[in-house]
Amino acid sequence: MADRPSLPALIIAIAVLAGSYCRVASSASPAVEDELRGGGGAGGPTTMRRRAASVMVPITILKSAVSDGAVCMDGTPPAYHLDPGSGAGSRSWIVNLEGGAWCNSAKTCRLTRSSGRGSSDHMAKEIPFTGIMSSSRTVNPDFYIWNRVKVRYCDGGSFAGEAFDKDTGIYFRGQRIWNAVIRHLLSIGMANADQVLLAGCSSGGLAVILHCDQLRAFFPSGSTVVKCISDGGLYLDAVDVSGGRSLRSYFQDIVAMQGIAQNLPPACTARLDATSCFFPQNIIDGVKTPLFLLNAAYDFIQIVLSLAPDRADPSGAWRACKSNRTACSASQMSFLQDFRDQMVASVKGFSGSRSNGVFLSSCFAHCQSEQLGTWNTKPGGSPTIQNKGISKSVGDWYFDRAEVKAVDCRYPCDNTCHHII
Repeated sequence: MADRPSLPALIIAIAVLAGSYCRVASSASPAVEDELRGGGGAGGPTTMRRRAASVMVPITILKSAVSDGAVCMDGTPPAYHLDPGSGAGSRSWIVNLEGGAWCNSAKTCRLTRSSGRGSSDHMAKEIPFTGIMSSSRTVNPDFYIWNRVKVRYCDGGSFAGEAFDKDTGIYFRGQRIWNAVIRHLLSIGMANADQVLLAGCSSGGLAVILHCDQLRAFFPSGSTVVKCISDGGLYLDAVDVSGGRSLRSYFQDIVAMQGIAQNLPPACTARLDATSCFFPQNIIDGVKTPLFLLNAAYDFIQIVLSLAPDRADPSGAWRACKSNRTACSASQMSFLQDFRDQMVASVKGFSGSRSNGVFLSSCFAHCQSEQLGTWNTKPGGSPTIQNKGISKSVGDWYFDRAEVKAVDCRYPCDNTCHHII
């Protein structure tokens, strides 16, 4: 049997990622800007609002979705957070799909069900909007007055499942949640959008790739600009340190348990098995909607879950390297360099399209679009490739100001990185 990532490794990875977001929110600059918020649209009448680097945005529980079977793992309604746009941004929308790993067994799914990743009853009632979701013109100059929506993640399968487990009583209704929330957003103003950007990080980044063309189909007239950005979602079908394929085994369980195969891109499933079509490297070339891939070539979460999970490293030889990149031996670093080269190779064909964008940094990081330290226009803030940071790169791509095909040199060449190990 192929090696599977252990539950402790998964919990540690999620905790580290969640901790990074908490640090971002708590370390946000107290400086704010007083700006006139333009009238009308989704933002309502003209108001004066203090714009901080992060804003706490209240939750909306979408109770109407329950009648369509669009429910979280425990049967509670799905949810989202909306910070309304204003002025010139009132007809522009960012829809951000929350990430937070997956569950692949009765045991792990029971644990997830009793958390905010499986039940809207356990979700925070308000969350900070930072980075690409920020309402600060200084932090987020291209999108700060857009309608910004965070769709909460409570299905355990990147918004793609369609199943019900009778033995555990757990719902896997990610695809229904996706459809219900998007239709609801259309009904409250997004149908009239001039511009839409679908975003997400980690498992949410994978969800973006799976749903990018689906979102475009909701705007059949062609008058709305629809583009997508996947942050930290380029999960590779890579060989782990034991010679197995830990992430493939893990994804195989998820796809089977949650009935995901029926919602995968038909162009992929016509030629490959369903598990292969849950890996972005086998999907991205077929996405017709403009897509931007933002990823760390030394993706910390993939190192923990895919390359060196505990079960693939029973002796603990990789334990120090996984927590501190400077502790990696020469052979371990060579293994990680090979992984970086695989990631670069995986986007070669994708990069050939003028409509697509790429920013692959040489950082030991994960999820860079919502963190204040990496989504930052100030010098010394964001990681840069050819003197251009992440925020500027994404904006240039979205608004067709420039093509962005940025692939960093090998570690440790880039001294602008914000390494998390």
